[in-house]
Amino acid sequence: MEWIIPANLSDGGIRYNFGMETEIKAHSFAGEHRLELAQGDIITEDVDAIVNAANEQLMHGAGLAGAIAREGGSVIVEESREWVRNNGPVTHAAPAYTSGGKLACRYVIHAVGPVWGSGEEDEKLEAAVKGALARAEGLGVETLAMPAISTGIFGFPKERAARLMLEAIEGYFREKTESGITLVRLVLFDEETMKAFEKEWQRRFER
Repeated sequence: MEWIIPANLSDGGIRYNFGMETEIKAHSFAGEHRLELAQGDIITEDVDAIVNAANEQLMHGAGLAGAIAREGGSVIVEESREWVRNNGPVTHAAPAYTSGGKLACRYVIHAVGPVWGSGEEDEKLEAAVKGALARAEGLGVETLAMPAISTGIFGFPKERAARLMLEAIEGYFREKTESGITLVRLVLFDEETMKAFEKEWQRRFER
């Protein structure tokens, strides 16, 4: 396996590596719904929509959100500001969405995960994952790529997030067997997060 190594930018940020992805695992649910686990760069995913790990004000300054704003162009920033002006701060259960701008995807779904230590973190993460899936459903999305929400600067423990996210996705498709979403791909950036999700995947799907 070729792990994806970030290259440091002159501004101190991280550039996501483009065009690199290794599919690791795949699992099918009833109703022809497929879940994949891969390591790579979610920004370049050729899917209908990608999920951004956002904050409630949609200020895309750092981490994945910052990278999406830089690569997707000003339209994502402008549409995000308009969303907050019209709808107020984004909640965990009701993600915002914008167009994909210059990205390959049609939509970016901006899901707000919990900050570790804020209280009721498990419930908030589950709401964010299921909210992103529901938003994708409402947009007519068939293929969706999702990161490890809240495991970066928000500090959510990676193994705990892996358990909750896989559980939430499985639960969503168990309840909505007629869902139009045919593919959810979890695209993880770093080796530590990948290992945490692989461990939970094996426990859940490979027993």
